[in-house]
Amino acid sequence: MKRILMALALSGIFFFCGTQTIYAQDGVSANQGETAVTDGNAVAEDGSSAVPKESVGVKLKEKFVEGNPFYMGLVAFSLVVGLSICIERIIYLNLSEVNTERLLEDVELALEKGNVDAAKEICRNTRGPVASICYDGLMRIEQGAKSVEKAVTTSGGVQLGLLEKGCSWISLFVKIAPALGFLGTVVGMVQAFDSVQLEGNISPAVIAGGMKVALLTTIFGLIAAVILQIFYNYILAKIESLTHEMEESTNTLIDFVIKYNMKYRQ
Repeated sequence: MKRILMALALSGIFFFCGTQTIYAQDGVSANQGETAVTDGNAVAEDGSSAVPKESVGVKLKEKFVEGNPFYMGLVAFSLVVGLSICIERIIYLNLSEVNTERLLEDVELALEKGNVDAAKEICRNTRGPVASICYDGLMRIEQGAKSVEKAVTTSGGVQLGLLEKGCSWISLFVKIAPALGFLGTVVGMVQAFDSVQLEGNISPAVIAGGMKVALLTTIFGLIAAVILQIFYNYILAKIESLTHEMEESTNTLIDFVIKYNMKYRQ
């Protein structure tokens, strides 16, 4: 929870600093754009140069600034916070991955020698959920295979909860980003029709301008949702892989315990 709160705080700082920088640069860009247009016309008349094409990033930045600042800000905040949680989860899941086969081989060798303490030490010094489950199971080895099975089942549920921690927040931001975009679109269209009502005549330019600003929030909301969905599916795939390793390791450990009890406790 502390890591999630820290991610939220950092995201908020980056978000507010970033949006202020973008909108502050907008005025400067507008002035530079007017100068560039004047110079471009002069150059075009001479026929000595062509107007350079804008990159995708520059176009996205321009469209972002053209949108409703409030709703664009909410969409950007959802994206930044969601990405922060995704990055934290990916780092945690990558650190949870270990060489499971080697871990189980070392535990098996220690148990074959009857050295339970050495097997516990191996699990204690290895990071990841598989090692934690094996350690909890070895703590009950003197009570029999059934006690070990109950211990690893309970420990597996705890470790699975740790792996899935924060995923509900990512799912929330995946759903809320396009919803905020749609809300901004509806509000923008209402404002556009209000402008038409105030002017007293139907102006295509006014309607088109208002609808353009309104639809931009939907576009960026969908972009944010797609980005977060990709990271979310990657995280779910990592969790599924680790869960499969945990289940296989649990069954293997129980087999080790049965062999140990047959060899040293009968």
